[in-house]
Amino acid sequence: MRGAGLVRGTDGGERMTAGGERMTATQGSDPCVREWNSALRLADLVHGRLVEVGHTVAVAESLTGGLISVLLTEAPGTTVTFRGGLVVYATDLKHFVAGVRLGDLEEHGPVHSAVAEQLASGARERLAADYGIGVTGVAGPGAQNERPVGEVLIAIGTEAETVVSEHHFDGNRSEIRMKTAQAALADLLRVLGAR
Repeated sequence: MRGAGLVRGTDGGERMTAGGERMTATQGSDPCVREWNSALRLADLVHGRLVEVGHTVAVAESLTGGLISVLLTEAPGTTVTFRGGLVVYATDLKHFVAGVRLGDLEEHGPVHSAVAEQLASGARERLAADYGIGVTGVAGPGAQNERPVGEVLIAIGTEAETVVSEHHFDGNRSEIRMKTAQAALADLLRVLGAR
């Protein structure tokens, strides 16, 4: 994202980019900055809704590599809503760290709805949260196990149920990862809105 990771909100306040340059939140002509700010707004909405209902969330991330966790911890006070995140990029870690059944990984591969569902429940259970987010997919540049670039599965889990959504995103690797993070936050907001 070319150093835009520290731009925050729409308040017009000045922030430092990762490259050390000063930037205001209104300098959003760069698509990366716009997407980052959009994702931060979603994360802020998630945090606010979790505070309202007194619940917490945990994440098990594969293709996003911790991006959702970064977004969920960007705002002050998120320690009351964010329990933690598991970055389970390697297939074996999906089993050993997040608890995905080895048989499902062997039968379906790492990009499958059953894997996303188990990532969500594994994050929720292992990190003692009310909600779990599980994401898996192919960010590219090449296909993986016959799954095309841009195929993403996102699961939102509670104690009662898990909802899985399938997405097919266009773009380069960074764009697919950002779209995945935004979709995961939007999916969680939908589940939170239904409660």
